[in-house]
Amino acid sequence: MKTLVLALLTAATASAYTVSDRLGLQMYSLRVQWMQQGWRPALDQAKAFGLTAIEGSLPKDTTVDQFNAYLALRGLKLVSVGFAYETLTKDIAGSVAQAKALGAQYVMVAWIPHKDDTFTAEEAAKAAADFNAWGAAFRAAGIAFSYHPHGYEFRPIPGGGNLFDSIVRSTNPQFVNFEMDVFWVTHGGQDPVKLMEKYPDRWRLMHVKDIRKGAPTGIYTGHAPATNDVAVGSGQVDWPSVFTEAKSVGVQWFFIEDESVTPMQNIPQSIAYIRSLGL
Repeated sequence: MKTLVLALLTAATASAYTVSDRLGLQMYSLRVQWMQQGWRPALDQAKAFGLTAIEGSLPKDTTVDQFNAYLALRGLKLVSVGFAYETLTKDIAGSVAQAKALGAQYVMVAWIPHKDDTFTAEEAAKAAADFNAWGAAFRAAGIAFSYHPHGYEFRPIPGGGNLFDSIVRSTNPQFVNFEMDVFWVTHGGQDPVKLMEKYPDRWRLMHVKDIRKGAPTGIYTGHAPATNDVAVGSGQVDWPSVFTEAKSVGVQWFFIEDESVTPMQNIPQSIAYIRSLGL
């Protein structure tokens, strides 16, 4: 009976919102515009796409108050803020204070420093310990901490499994959850639906990013040609299945991230495709 009730509650929660309701933009998608024209025009463009939620970071040339004021002016909300691993290592208290001042609900780290293309068990163990400590600090401020795997964590290890499995097992679910980048999960040889099924209580954010049909997978570098990044719905990902599973396991926000050389063309196409699904 308890299992049935839980299943019904999960289904009800999944159906309570659509992906379009929780759709946002990872501002790295507009990196060229950000660098060439400034952060204000980049935010204007995010708004012009019809999106109001973003994931990004505080621009280096402004203050929290100035940034918040412009977000409010444009009707935008910084839902998730990204921090470099090194930044949190140097100043976790300052990072927590900044994320809180920005009004972020989530913070994310997208890369664990490591040499060359070899990510080691020792580096994974250290990262897991750091994530637990940082996650506790952010949770005390009412903010959820997430790690965004990039693909190198999925390299098979002796005895079975991979180092992402190790990170999941070694982190406290109360303090650490994960942001799935569907491109990098697929690039690293994983099935995004099966990975959510494997760890159904750990995913809260998603980078909605497609990978070109025919692009090789099972690669553990965390790097890929920009030409392998294509508009959502035109690549090899089964998005209806991904979105259905994501909602069922409690993913709360879906950020389009476009790392192609044609984001201005791809992003509107991606938005239209996602909305057409009605999920």
